[in-house]
Amino acid sequence: MMETERIVLPPPDPLDLPLRAVELGCTGRWELLNVPGAPESTLPHGLPPCAPDLQQEAEQLFLSSPAWLPLHGVEHSARKWQRKMDPWSLLATLGAPVPSDLQAQRHPTTGQILGYKEVLLENTNLSATTSLSLRRPPGPISQSLWGNPTQYPFWPGGMDEPTITDMSTREEAEEEIDFEKDLLTVPPGFKKGVDFAPEDHPAPAPGLLSLSRLLEPLDLGGGDEDESGEAVGQPGGPRRDTVSASPCSAPLARASSLENLVLQEASTAVAPPEPPKPPPQEQWAIPVDVTSPVDDFYRLIPQPAFRWAFEPDVFQKQAILHLERHDSVFVAAHTSAGKTVVAEYAIALAQKHMTRTIYTSPIKALSNQKFRDFRNTFGDVGLLTGDVQLHPEASCLIMTTEILRSMLYSGSDVIRDLEWVIFDEVHYINDAERGVVWEEVLIMLPDHVSIILLSATVPNALEFADWIGRLKRRQIYVISTVARPVPLEHYLFTGNSPKTQGELFLLLDSRGTFHTKGYYAAVEARKERMSKHAQTFGAKQPTHQGGPAQDRGVYLSLLASLRTRAQLPVVVFTFSRGRCDEQASGLTSLDLTTSSEKSEIHLFLQRCLARLRGSDRQLPQVLHMSELLHRGLGVHHSGILPILKEIVEMLFSRGLVKVLFATETFAMGVNMPARTVVFDSTRKHDGSTFRDLLPGEYVQMAGRAGRRGLDPTGTVILLCKGRVPEMADLHRMTMGKPSQLQSQFRLTYTMILNLLRVDALRVEDMMKRSFSEFPSRKDSKAHEQTLAELTKRLGALEEPDVTGQLADLPEYYSYGEELTETRSLIQRRIMESVNGLKSLSAGRVVIVKSQKHHNALGVILQVSSSSTSRVFTTLVLCDKPTSEDPQERGPASPSVPYPDDLVGFKLFLPEGPCGHTVAKLQPGDVAAITTKVLRLNGEKILEDFSKRQQPKFKKEPPSAAATTAVQELLRLAQAHPAGPPTLDPVNDLQLKDVSVVEAGLRVRKLEELIRGAQCVHSPRFPAQYLKLRGRMQIQEEMERLRFLLSDQSLLLLPEYHQRVEVLRTLGYVDEVGTVKLAGRVACAMSSHELLLTELMFDNALSALRPEEIAALLSGLVCQSPGDPSDQLPSTLKQGVERVRAVAKRIGEVQVACGLNQTVEEFVGELNFGLVEVVYEWARGMPFSELAGLSGTPEGLVVRCIQRLAEMCRSLRGAARLVGEPVLGAKMETAATLLRRDIVFAASLYTQ
Repeated sequence: MMETERIVLPPPDPLDLPLRAVELGCTGRWELLNVPGAPESTLPHGLPPCAPDLQQEAEQLFLSSPAWLPLHGVEHSARKWQRKMDPWSLLATLGAPVPSDLQAQRHPTTGQILGYKEVLLENTNLSATTSLSLRRPPGPISQSLWGNPTQYPFWPGGMDEPTITDMSTREEAEEEIDFEKDLLTVPPGFKKGVDFAPEDHPAPAPGLLSLSRLLEPLDLGGGDEDESGEAVGQPGGPRRDTVSASPCSAPLARASSLENLVLQEASTAVAPPEPPKPPPQEQWAIPVDVTSPVDDFYRLIPQPAFRWAFEPDVFQKQAILHLERHDSVFVAAHTSAGKTVVAEYAIALAQKHMTRTIYTSPIKALSNQKFRDFRNTFGDVGLLTGDVQLHPEASCLIMTTEILRSMLYSGSDVIRDLEWVIFDEVHYINDAERGVVWEEVLIMLPDHVSIILLSATVPNALEFADWIGRLKRRQIYVISTVARPVPLEHYLFTGNSPKTQGELFLLLDSRGTFHTKGYYAAVEARKERMSKHAQTFGAKQPTHQGGPAQDRGVYLSLLASLRTRAQLPVVVFTFSRGRCDEQASGLTSLDLTTSSEKSEIHLFLQRCLARLRGSDRQLPQVLHMSELLHRGLGVHHSGILPILKEIVEMLFSRGLVKVLFATETFAMGVNMPARTVVFDSTRKHDGSTFRDLLPGEYVQMAGRAGRRGLDPTGTVILLCKGRVPEMADLHRMTMGKPSQLQSQFRLTYTMILNLLRVDALRVEDMMKRSFSEFPSRKDSKAHEQTLAELTKRLGALEEPDVTGQLADLPEYYSYGEELTETRSLIQRRIMESVNGLKSLSAGRVVIVKSQKHHNALGVILQVSSSSTSRVFTTLVLCDKPTSEDPQERGPASPSVPYPDDLVGFKLFLPEGPCGHTVAKLQPGDVAAITTKVLRLNGEKILEDFSKRQQPKFKKEPPSAAATTAVQELLRLAQAHPAGPPTLDPVNDLQLKDVSVVEAGLRVRKLEELIRGAQCVHSPRFPAQYLKLRGRMQIQEEMERLRFLLSDQSLLLLPEYHQRVEVLRTLGYVDEVGTVKLAGRVACAMSSHELLLTELMFDNALSALRPEEIAALLSGLVCQSPGDPSDQLPSTLKQGVERVRAVAKRIGEVQVACGLNQTVEEFVGELNFGLVEVVYEWARGMPFSELAGLSGTPEGLVVRCIQRLAEMCRSLRGAARLVGEPVLGAKMETAATLLRRDIVFAASLYTQ
């Protein structure tokens, strides 16, 4: 009907009708159009539908004839409902949760209800935003996996609940509150508040609203004025008195009784032991003996949770036994020993218990591989990475450690059902950038989660396990393997042609014996070739290792030798991506595969590459890699596309890749053993300089040699293209101890903000429990016990009398201690100076103060320098009858020092005949350097003294030179009882340092104060001084122990205060440490939290298009240094400058707050070299065309875009948290634009 109304009537002449017959598809229907022309056919399914002109229709219906609209009938349009005023509803709040419940009491036999009993309910008001307890109700199902940045984490295992001391401290703080004057009228975080004063009170302060004036115009009703006055006034009157009185009555008594109880326990002679405290000698790390067989394994575990096709080794059985007891284990085993067996049993055990297991790995590639292996074994396995989420409901979840940290901080409900967390390749904790993540996760894990640590062999496994045991308060069983299951043989290869391909020299055999003959044979072979080279080309020796041509000759001869001896496949480790590609490309004449293997490789490549779009299959790297793989060669490094790396790994595991050129990352966790491992070089560039391989790095890569069950031994070959490395370097590299596990703990803004938003957790507690603080914190329990004993001893000591003439006794003691310390400081500076060391030459008379000698004169006989410090061989005066008991070798320090003893040195004088000894003094043993120099023959005195130390010459008299020197020293001591004149540090030694000059002035001032003391004239001075010194020494030791136990001794505490000041300056936290909105947004960021949050709050991203935002953010995740291209649009150029300006502002704030990182270093972390590449990719450019925009390897470009997509997703969540739907939609669009084609091709391991 509507269509006929819209058709224009034809003209009256039928011959001139402007019509055209159009066939609608293949159905035989026709339609007439008012366009002249011959009949024609159209689309198979007819013309697309034609929508009516909405504008004309709207004008006709609503503007031309509006009479039918109810809008013009106003008699019923405005209605009013009278509402009853109820101001009290504004003050209504939800009722408190019911604290108790009625429980029926039944007859035990009949079940008859006998009565009801009121039972108190616990944890009735817990929630994910207020409690860290596992008893809190679960959150929404949509947040059960990842949690929410606003939720609290679960309580970390091993962390103490608030102690009695903490509670008493809080109560004391509460007691200081004046409930009449100190009550807040402005809530924390609010700009305005309410004044609750009555009407007759003067006007409120600025920023406060008077509650009485606000309620004055309201007719409250419901009673007379007196009753309402009582109702309103009662909460402010009697209740206030009650509240204010409460802290002064019962709580005060309770607090004082607790303090008295603690003091009584500390002062009682026999104190009852505090429960549940582990004994001081208890071992947290328990080594397990793996040498003795486990014969009763199947008797202890008749029905194992998992069975293998092979018999487990002894160390695997030991680990399984402890897993059955729900113990935590640390398995430090050699490469290819079978650590994965322990992880598999834990997964099977969790499935049997209907709990969950989390398997963490350091790299994403290892996560994908383990997902494939475990899924084939167990089936119920999930994978969580930054861009992939597969089967998150599975009982076993595989993820990277960063994701587990995020789940712990966000309070994920997955943690509730967690039984095991498996940390694979835990030696990755040594990584400077990411090692802190492992420590954070280990600290934050709840108490009910058991820990399995898998690592290569490390020398300090017991120390690391002891840290975790003390951290979680549970024993960790350390299981280490004795030797590799497949022993290794290490060779040197010096050949470079088919004639010299047999130059393979054994360096280290399978029993660990270093063969020096093999080393010297390699050196001789190399020398012989160099001499032949000299005879042919002249005496000039090549100074470099040669170019691609020489490398080609070396590898052709080596691979020919290995192929002849059936030692393929081989992994060649090269410490450069470019050299990997060059070496593989140079072997154009090498073909190692048969025709059947070529067919299998071809079919596998076709099947894997079929998921790529047409242009991606023609990428130069794809074509080049396909050609190499067909000949049995492969390349594996970070510049290779991820899907190609997976193809190479799978073909290598099948034995179709015979020679693989790889970088060091191939050895990190990827379980791909080979028959032989070859080192292209023994030196690498670590980012700052070239250095030799560390023993741990060498063992990690060499461990890929030897396939268990296939090879009797593994072969490791070191190429000697240039000169043969030094024997000491080879010995250290091949036989040295691997690197220890070291803490890389550092403070990050994400960690600080995540902990500050939870009141019960402190950043100081996280720092205390870090592995870096473990050496100083492991004796905390012993320090606490020592502190309690010292407190007991201090209470038993008698107070000294400091009245009357002894009033200045405490000052006299403090002056004496300060004088001794200041003199020691000056002497240390003298011994560190050049002039001071020059003055300590042979013949110089010094004053010796050490454990054996106190203020004894000595003369230097000889000066020798060691690698660390100088040693002074000195002739020292002593008593003649020397005893072996150190307490009888000389007079002890004067018990009660008088002014003459403190101001001077009061030299040692022998009581009987004078003797002497020769001592080797360290710089700290020289108390003072005198101005006296003696002429003597030090060598003769030393020879004579050494001779008299022999039994047959022991009774011979000393030589004339020694006797003369002793008599001169004795004469000096008798002539100067307070010590001979000493060298002045400023005038004589020319030490012009301000601290030395000030210390010298302070020494003179203290000497004057000590000489003017009156307490020394009292007859009771000696006894009272001893009492005071005893008390002061105990108090000083107690202060030292308190400092070690306090937060002030933390190494990172100053940096923590500086970072908090940065957050406070930028507005992320307020003055009291409460996390504000910007801080909560920063918690949602995975990296560069400050810069991203500042960009968001500065609206620097809102005005840009999604592809422009993605291009700018690439500067935060790109790892390749470089500057943006000149061809960028002006919008992107301005955006880059704005991002740098924001980064500069943050860097300036950090510098102003005291952090060491300079502004240039902070801004230099941004790399905008891939801005144009990402921009064009987000606009839809094919990947094949991106190669011409940048020289960055394809693999690094893919990694940058993948990380960028993760950052866009985190920014999307942060935008939603702030309430920026437009920015959130743009970030979602940007992530969608990035996620396409070869960059986000699904992993082959997940298919």
